[in-house]
Amino acid sequence: MKLKDHVRTACLMTLVLIVLLCGVYPLVVTGLAHFLFREQAHGSLIMKNGTVIGSRLIGQPFTGPGYFHSRPSAAGAVGYDGTASGGTNLGPTSAKLIQENVKSAAVRLRQENPGQPIPVDLVTASASGLDPHISPAAAAFQISRIAKERKATEDQIRALVAAQTEGRTFGILGEARVNVLELNLALDERFPRK
Repeated sequence: MKLKDHVRTACLMTLVLIVLLCGVYPLVVTGLAHFLFREQAHGSLIMKNGTVIGSRLIGQPFTGPGYFHSRPSAAGAVGYDGTASGGTNLGPTSAKLIQENVKSAAVRLRQENPGQPIPVDLVTASASGLDPHISPAAAAFQISRIAKERKATEDQIRALVAAQTEGRTFGILGEARVNVLELNLALDERFPRK
């Protein structure tokens, strides 16, 4: 074969692969996702009264005393920015992480929930900065504050947290977790603020 034949074959293969991998394959995968996993393909959105109020997959801040608080976020300037997903890249020995992030969050949490050990996920951001979950321990840490604000008993709030706690995926992957948005929606429904 001549060089010209090799170049033509290489160019034709490149075009075929571009059409297959940049056109056909993404369309097939997208179509299958919309058909097989419709809710997830559309962002796992949560609707209330016809309005999107959030996603099951992306965290958002809750700061009111009558709500369960999410873990801190380092995504974007003010946190929870889906276009700026990412962690702080601060290691466990970083003075900035310990002084600015962990200690300041711990001071605030001790004021809101005195006398309890603080779960680590309430003072550290997740790797993406968009984690919608907290640990059951982090939810339990906030129960007394929520009960006072909602004029409910701690046992009532504890039962609500237990009902909203998800186990490990397939029984073996990850850890037990609580989706903060879904928990707060259940809280509003069961114990509305007056």
